[in-house]
Amino acid sequence: MTPPLTRPATSIAPADSGQVFSLNDLLTYVALRHPVARQAGLLPERALQEVRYARGMFDPTAASKYYGKTFGGKEYFHDWDSQLRVPLWFGADVKAGFDRGVGTYINPESQTSPAGLSYLGLSVPLAQGLLIDERRAAVRQAQALQGLAEAERRGALNKLLLQAAKDYWDWSLNYQRLRLLDRNAGLANVRFEAVRQRVLFGDLAAIDSVEALTELQNRLATLSQARVQFRNSTLLLSNYLWDEQQQPRELPAATRPQVLPGPADWRTLPPDSVAQLSQLAQQIHPELQKSRAKLSQLGVERRLLTNKLLPKLSVDYNLLQAGQPFNPEKPASLSGAYLQNNYKLGVSFAYPLLLRQERAKLQLNRLKQQELQFDLQQDTREIETGVRTVANEWEALREQLTLQEQVVRNAERLRTGEQIRFENGESSVFLINSREATLVSARVKLAELQAKYAQTQATLRWAAGGIE
Repeated sequence: MTPPLTRPATSIAPADSGQVFSLNDLLTYVALRHPVARQAGLLPERALQEVRYARGMFDPTAASKYYGKTFGGKEYFHDWDSQLRVPLWFGADVKAGFDRGVGTYINPESQTSPAGLSYLGLSVPLAQGLLIDERRAAVRQAQALQGLAEAERRGALNKLLLQAAKDYWDWSLNYQRLRLLDRNAGLANVRFEAVRQRVLFGDLAAIDSVEALTELQNRLATLSQARVQFRNSTLLLSNYLWDEQQQPRELPAATRPQVLPGPADWRTLPPDSVAQLSQLAQQIHPELQKSRAKLSQLGVERRLLTNKLLPKLSVDYNLLQAGQPFNPEKPASLSGAYLQNNYKLGVSFAYPLLLRQERAKLQLNRLKQQELQFDLQQDTREIETGVRTVANEWEALREQLTLQEQVVRNAERLRTGEQIRFENGESSVFLINSREATLVSARVKLAELQAKYAQTQATLRWAAGGIE
């Protein structure tokens, strides 16, 4: 047996918390516990780890290597090189290390005094890699990915919440239709019993009882179909309900939806609301935010590819000092004579003559940016049109609701008048059944318009960027 449904602590309890399950309760459940919502919540964390991964390219690196050779009891050489390298944000690398190369057959380039040789150096790119390099580009693109992930999270969650709201109002509509048809079937049953008694007393013809019975049976068949629709909509709504242990839940049989929006809720949109919603959509709509995040990533890539057109020119400078680290043979001095006689300098240069790969990559990047700009322009126009379209539907539904409410009142008057005529013997069972059928049809249509109006309210918020 399914345990009773409990609300999250953050939900707003309705007036009758034991019977009514409100839309706010459903959306709270969906946002906190639905698997799709939880899956969407992983996207920002994933983007955060991408940034962390990119920043790892700036982690300091410690490296050490040793080579030694002894053959026939004779030592040839011992070569030991240890280094600590710290990348800096502006492209340079700071280096500190210790070399020790001794032995009869050591490479003269690696030979040091028996105490070794320590150094402190700097490697600086002077052309390509000075303003931007792969490491900085990776961090910038990962940071742009955070905005993309947040937009994807909001987009997925908003679509889920919108569909949940629509299904909720379908559930409320089916409940309202069930109540109307149940009341209608009850009236038909009361009328059938009354007509049958009058037939037995001779006040009405026997055919009137057949008419009343046929109408009752038709209404009971319609009621049975409405009952199935309500049960199915209840099961569909239960698909959105999960507990904290990620186990599916079901709505209790006694649970009822909140009422459909009444006349007090049929508000007209303020004159400037559509323009404000359109402007808000340009700022927060997930689809536009995703396109802007992708453009930001392409912008970082363009800067990197443009920088690739420059030649590779780098300078390495190491300040040398004989002796082990923190234990030099002689005290260090930053005088001009010391700096001129104790250093290791390197310059490297490379430049492809045709630059076909670099120029092709840059052109491809420009084409991607143009395509994305066109998509952004089209999405912007479609979103603005979508907001205005839903706003038009809002106003049309509000007018239809007002007219349909008048239709219901008129149908009630006609049914009441026909009932009076029937009691006075001036009408027939067929006519009063016809009036009641018209009345219940008008009420069901009013409920359908109310549900559609509530769905349009949710759709308008989604069209403007979300219903969070």
